[in-house]
Amino acid sequence: MFRRTFIATAAIAAMSTSAFAASHSSGEMATMNIVETAQDAGNFTTLLAAAEAAGLVETLTGEGPFTVFAPTDEAFAALPEGTVEGLLADTEALTAILTYHVVPGKVMSTDLSDGMMAGTVNGAEITVGVGDAVTVDGATVTTADIEASNGVIHVIDTVLMPGDM
Repeated sequence: MFRRTFIATAAIAAMSTSAFAASHSSGEMATMNIVETAQDAGNFTTLLAAAEAAGLVETLTGEGPFTVFAPTDEAFAALPEGTVEGLLADTEALTAILTYHVVPGKVMSTDLSDGMMAGTVNGAEITVGVGDAVTVDGATVTTADIEASNGVIHVIDTVLMPGDM
């Protein structure tokens, strides 16, 4: 249950866009959860479909807090042909990948440091790089700190794959 919650959160977070992030940076309290925020952004349809297929949506709409490193539709489109379809048919692998995008707790960009390791919901660790750009396991964070009522979304340009996949 806990693992599914993190995966769903990651999927929803990925749907957020820069424009949506700008609307949440005014200091107002976020009222939409991670999934609603991702749906509202409109650029995370693949992530949301994957979260639904893995049974993680309910978790990602829960209390949290969660930090989701959310790949965009373009990030999923860049995967080799047939990868997304294969993952949708393999719920175990899909869940492992989606939960690799979710970190327990609310981690804002100001909390990140170069070389930082963070444990994901799937049990593996991701490595953060801070330099000219912020990276997570080599994926560039294109929009950071999109706050939701149950966590935060950081939009990334690549689908993260655990080391054993």
